[in-house]
Amino acid sequence: MVRLISRSLDVPLVSLVLSGGSAYWFANGAELPTHDTRGLHPLYLEAARSLHPHIVPDTLLDERFRGAALNLAAAPGPIRFFASEPVCTLTGQQIGALCVMDVKPREALTEGERMSLRDAASLIGAGVVLRSYLGRTDPVTQLPHRFAFFDDLRRQLHDGAPHAWVIAIDVAPVQRFNAFIRAMGHAYADELLRAVANRALAWIPPGTHLYQVGATRFAAVLPAQHLIDETDRLDDLVAQLRRPFDCLGIPLTIQPGVGLLQIDERQLRGGDPLRLVMNASHAAQRSIRGWAVYDHRQDDQQRQDFFLVTELAAALTERAELDLHYQPRVDLNSGRCVSVEALARWHHPTLGTIPPSLFVGLAERAGLMHSLTQWVLEHGIAQLADWRRQGHDFRLSLNVSSTDLDADLVGRVCQVAEQHKIGLDALELEFTESTLMEHSATNRRHLTTLRQLGAGIAIDDFGTGYSNLAALRQMPATSLKIDQSFVRDMGASRHDEAIVRSVAELGRSLGFRVVVEGVETSHLYDSVLGMACDEAQGFHIARPMPAEELPDWLARQSGLPSRQASRA
Repeated sequence: MVRLISRSLDVPLVSLVLSGGSAYWFANGAELPTHDTRGLHPLYLEAARSLHPHIVPDTLLDERFRGAALNLAAAPGPIRFFASEPVCTLTGQQIGALCVMDVKPREALTEGERMSLRDAASLIGAGVVLRSYLGRTDPVTQLPHRFAFFDDLRRQLHDGAPHAWVIAIDVAPVQRFNAFIRAMGHAYADELLRAVANRALAWIPPGTHLYQVGATRFAAVLPAQHLIDETDRLDDLVAQLRRPFDCLGIPLTIQPGVGLLQIDERQLRGGDPLRLVMNASHAAQRSIRGWAVYDHRQDDQQRQDFFLVTELAAALTERAELDLHYQPRVDLNSGRCVSVEALARWHHPTLGTIPPSLFVGLAERAGLMHSLTQWVLEHGIAQLADWRRQGHDFRLSLNVSSTDLDADLVGRVCQVAEQHKIGLDALELEFTESTLMEHSATNRRHLTTLRQLGAGIAIDDFGTGYSNLAALRQMPATSLKIDQSFVRDMGASRHDEAIVRSVAELGRSLGFRVVVEGVETSHLYDSVLGMACDEAQGFHIARPMPAEELPDWLARQSGLPSRQASRA
């Protein structure tokens, strides 16, 4: 627009001066650095606040410039010619002036030049309105979006309201919404969003605006009444949203979450109410009721989890905070250590020891499990190679997540083993029972490849998952590990003892090597000696220990009972 007006009026300098005092400068169609508004000549402000055009053919002949010449750093000399046209919105509200300037004086503007200047000012005004509209309105639902939400929330609280209730409506979990798009396309998803918006608009009080504040999230600022006391209204909203939607002739049921947050002006300053209420709506999606009020304790936990995820990512690539401890497994026939299980440990420099039960789950949810598994593979197999050079011949057992059970896993294991000159028959990969039973046909193919290369396959935590015996007998596994939750209570529960005994006999009958976890007392050790178990693991035998402590433990390890010793 600036280039067009420069050419049509043959002027080198153009400026858009807003009524608030800010100005945008252009020379020969190119934008100039921000001008110091403190040195802005009063004529610019007069033009920006006047509904009438201004034309000054020669500033040197105008009384208003006797004491202050009109200068601009980009101009080779003082500005001699000046003309302006008011810039207004479509409703007639003036927002500034379009100014054109030249270093040469001019007699006047022709009628055609005046019309060009007026047309340019009108188009700029429409462009400002359009930009403002696009800056506040979502193109799919035609609802005002996040910037408008914050503007209106601030305005409501600044107008004297003691507090406001912010409500957020999540249409569906992101993964599920993406599944809608993959299956049906964006047109279907857009129609769904409009349908959800219509139901939400029918629910919110008259005169209340609904905003689209995210790809699948709506929000509203509700009056400051005691909304939380009207739980039946919230239940009604969830019920309305859970009814099937008919989108383009195809019915669909969503998984909505409604979050609530009470906020006042003090909390708004420097805060992010949408982030807070989003925590509540996210939690509500997983609840039976479907709506939840913001809980700062839950929010603190999520922020802590996020901090830990970022720290874990750095620990995997930049820092030496991770370590592997190794817990021995002994053969019940000989009492000899035949395997050690590698267990990741994290020693954070400021938070101390982070338990695996926390950081492993975070790694899976944050997409870091691939990196963590690779780290364990590389460090564990390197340590096994070092022990082999020292003359130890036990195997290494490594835990593998469900997210890593794919065709790439075979190549990764082979590559690291080859790097350290370790045969795959020295490795055992542990998968949870639920992992092995999911997508069994695909998983069996990958597991079969690993078995053919010599690696052992262990079914970990057996008894806590699906316990699908039909699938179990088809799995190319070599070991079955009975979950420690059954073993620990064997002394106090005859039912748990019967379960362990029966599972051990079943595993042995199916050709698995049966490993019993959670052997923490001598009584439990003696009990499993009398069962169809092949190996035992637990605190009574040894706690997980750093790699450097294992050789000393092996040298001292000779007093455990065994079946061979009993027969002798």
